[in-house]
Amino acid sequence: MDMTVQHYNEDGTAWDAFVASHRHSTNYHLYGWRNVIEKSFGHMVYYLVARNSNNEICGVLPLVHMKSMLFGSFLVSLPFFNYGGLLCSEDNAGATLLNMARCMLRDVRADHAELRHLHICEEELATKQHKVTMILDLEQDEETQWKALDAKVRNQVRKAEKCGLQTITGHMELLDGFYAVFCRNMRDLGTPVYSKGFFRNILETFPDTSRIISVMLEGKTVASGLLIWFRDSLEVPWASSIIDYREKCPNNLLYWEAIRFAIRKGARKFDFGRSTPGEGTYRFKKQWGAKPVQLYWQYLLEKGKHVPELNPGNPKYRLAIKVWQQLPVTVTKVLGPRIVKSIP
Repeated sequence: MDMTVQHYNEDGTAWDAFVASHRHSTNYHLYGWRNVIEKSFGHMVYYLVARNSNNEICGVLPLVHMKSMLFGSFLVSLPFFNYGGLLCSEDNAGATLLNMARCMLRDVRADHAELRHLHICEEELATKQHKVTMILDLEQDEETQWKALDAKVRNQVRKAEKCGLQTITGHMELLDGFYAVFCRNMRDLGTPVYSKGFFRNILETFPDTSRIISVMLEGKTVASGLLIWFRDSLEVPWASSIIDYREKCPNNLLYWEAIRFAIRKGARKFDFGRSTPGEGTYRFKKQWGAKPVQLYWQYLLEKGKHVPELNPGNPKYRLAIKVWQQLPVTVTKVLGPRIVKSIP
């Protein structure tokens, strides 16, 4: 069957119709994320579609070109998020899209392309399996879900409530509090922070499928998370708390309220986001009953190139992390967005 690949620059209607029809699609395959990335970071974005002889879309591949003096030049599908990559409904579509992506590597002088998959899409590609996403299968109602939780988790939620912590759910009006906590937490972790505009763009682009949940103490936001849902799954891609209040268990109350929200929305799965097996965030998510689902990050590599190691565990970044942890939060708010735009 004849197949062509094109750069898709339309209004997103046909793209999203294909995404909606595919059983393996994820939230980050939606066309709206193109607007979020372009507006927030200014990267060159290439959305590729494969069309069959009937001119029907039978495959898509969103790609973002990132480049910096520190990390080099590369394509990612998609950076900043957990998922992306190839999405195809016909056998030849994947190979055709990858051929176009290889041509683009040469055209933009990129070293590699990273495709973030939930499944192995192309057997011949170099693949890393260093990350998992943690998924909790939700019960039909809040009461049953509460009883299914580990006793320690329930006790921590009760402790948060006894300490006077309360939760509120909203949208753009909670962004300032969310961002203040997020900046403090990322500084403490030694990680450059996204701009507030990035989160504003997400809320504006997906007003009907995004919310913020905040944990409050005497009018102050001490923990907060951004929620996004797609089909039967609700995800918390960004959640933070202020370490000074750790003994009051604000994180536990935050996630319990997010789970309750997901159940009320009719979600069947709660996505805690990606983790490295054995690390602290992995153990935290596992105690809620979440199970690891393997992620497959696959790579198109130029001849002679190796799979990249752009992660905080890389020894060459340890000193930078330690220095960042000592900076005032106000400084990280200014410098962070300039740096993090180049970190996928």
